[in-house]
Amino acid sequence: MTSYALIPRNSLVWLLTAQVVALAPHLPRLPVWVAALWLGCALWRVQIQRMRWPYPGFLVRVLALVLVTTGVFLVQGTLIGLDAAVMLLLMLFMLKLLEMRKPRDALVVIYLGFFIVAAAFLFDQGIPLALFQCFSLLVLVAALVGLQQTPGRNDPARAMRTGGILLMQAVPLMVVLFVLFPRLGPLWSVNAPGNQARTGLAESMAPADVAELARSGELAFRAAFDDAVPAQPQLYWRAMTLSRFDGRTWSRSRFTTAAAPPEWQPRGEPIGYRVIAPASNQPWVFSLRGASTEDERLLLTGDFVLQARQPLGRAISYVASSRMDSLLQPQELDPLQERVNLQLPEGSDPRSRAFAAQLRQSHPEDADLVLALLGHFNREPFHYTLRPTPLGLHSNDEFLFDSRRGFCAHFAGAMTFVLRAAGIPARVVAGYQGGEINPRGNYVLVHQFDAHAWVEAWLPGQGWVSVDPTFQVAPERIERGLQDALSEEGSFLENSPLAAARYRDIGWLNNTRLFWDDLNYQWQLRVLGYQSERQLEFFRRWLGTADWQRIGLISLGVLLLFMLPMALWILRPARQPRDPQQRAWQTLNRRLARLQLQAKTGEGPRHWQQRLEQILPGQKAELAAFFAEYIRLSYATAPAAATPAATQLNLALRNLLRVLPRTRPRRSITSLDLPG
Repeated sequence: MTSYALIPRNSLVWLLTAQVVALAPHLPRLPVWVAALWLGCALWRVQIQRMRWPYPGFLVRVLALVLVTTGVFLVQGTLIGLDAAVMLLLMLFMLKLLEMRKPRDALVVIYLGFFIVAAAFLFDQGIPLALFQCFSLLVLVAALVGLQQTPGRNDPARAMRTGGILLMQAVPLMVVLFVLFPRLGPLWSVNAPGNQARTGLAESMAPADVAELARSGELAFRAAFDDAVPAQPQLYWRAMTLSRFDGRTWSRSRFTTAAAPPEWQPRGEPIGYRVIAPASNQPWVFSLRGASTEDERLLLTGDFVLQARQPLGRAISYVASSRMDSLLQPQELDPLQERVNLQLPEGSDPRSRAFAAQLRQSHPEDADLVLALLGHFNREPFHYTLRPTPLGLHSNDEFLFDSRRGFCAHFAGAMTFVLRAAGIPARVVAGYQGGEINPRGNYVLVHQFDAHAWVEAWLPGQGWVSVDPTFQVAPERIERGLQDALSEEGSFLENSPLAAARYRDIGWLNNTRLFWDDLNYQWQLRVLGYQSERQLEFFRRWLGTADWQRIGLISLGVLLLFMLPMALWILRPARQPRDPQQRAWQTLNRRLARLQLQAKTGEGPRHWQQRLEQILPGQKAELAAFFAEYIRLSYATAPAAATPAATQLNLALRNLLRVLPRTRPRRSITSLDLPG
């Protein structure tokens, strides 16, 4: 015997709607066949509801599970990890439609929907998703309400209204828990989402890579300073140093990044700042020269660069301080470090080596040679461009003596090569330069097109000294930014026509962009950045304590302060009914109670009407009109349109209240008054 659905049709509509809303944020990250799978499950479920198709049997369910698991493995390459786990959860959430037989199964689907909504925040924590997920919660709660409605009394608007009221009642509790509940570390760790495309610096630098970043308008990070924002030429944001060179590409050396920082001498006034960096799945963070921090999540590496102890699987906010005039490792380099920073591939770029020997012969002092090389970039006809001439095998030779057209990666790489060939330890520093000040929040916006490369040379007594050959060729790039440097060429964000930063010269559009970015900055800082440290800082500032026992008592008091009045209001005895006919009944009952003519316990509307018509014969027409509308609305076989019916009932009530006497009239003795 074939069994069919026991779930009402209106409940199924709610379930399908809730699934669509819960799944929507995940679908852009998944292949198209996932959406096709949901459509197939929904179609099968509808056919079950129409008694056209039976429930899938045991073998079909097992086959579906195997196919889904295989699909996840083929897409993700594994069944372990966050991406695979969430994708598998989504698939099972869809297949659950085919197993629903009773309302209890429908509740399970709704509860799974809440997990699906929460899982979306593992991949994105932005404002648009947060707003959409609030709507998702509303639909899920309304679906719970809709499951309790009978087919004859199905009212989607009322279910949404009830769901909204329930969510609004939970807002005070949510705010109190967000502010006061301890920020505990995770009980387990999961791998960060790994299949999302990330734009940013990589562990190696080839000119083409930096050019690709320069064509991107994506945000790299934001930085807010304790005092005034330093001048643009001072904003050299260090991310990593590149010491290994294979003839084409500069890359990181594990020796310098793994070692502890050597001795250095902090100099200059400290500059405090807070950086908010998005998730990158990489360990590097961004800081100015001479940086230090007390954040235990970060460490200072042997090349004086701040680095996260773990790859950034989510956005991070950290505080650092920099002394820009610090001497970095002014003492002698150890032999291994010196060898690493003098390494060059054999046989590469012979003309550059000869040029380095010529400079060394003319300038025996290292500092003088560095200045002479910078002067060479300044005097010779080099051009800053994002459309350089392609280079061949000996890339530095061809750039320095033939094309002389390039951007920061060409200049920094060529200068580092020549310095090493002249016997001066040098390395390329990769990071970002400059940034755009957002006056709304007084912080600096650093985009991917601000990616930059410069040079650090080690000089006796001075340590690692930063020099930038790009400044000698295109000072406007350092002083005013990439857009001004490329104004004549017109190549700024030429491949990103929809990038908002490209239209900074349009006033209203630029103001809108900065306003939206300030909203995101405040969201990152005050909501997503509200972690344990900021929570303790909040407790010390507003509660005067960081003792968790006292905080717990205060939290309990705040909860009672918010929740007790709401509970008393919800549970009040004289709570007004929501049905328009019940509100009208109670309104008339209170008005007639002044005349001692209120409805008796268990008295029906017809009997009450007859009793009132005996006592109030002058208002018989108005009484008949009111009770006729009341009975029609209350006992109709099919629900009428709520708004027109309520309007007619309220009109009849107003007409009746207007003609009622202020005092009770004398009654004539009728059969209704006689005992028995």
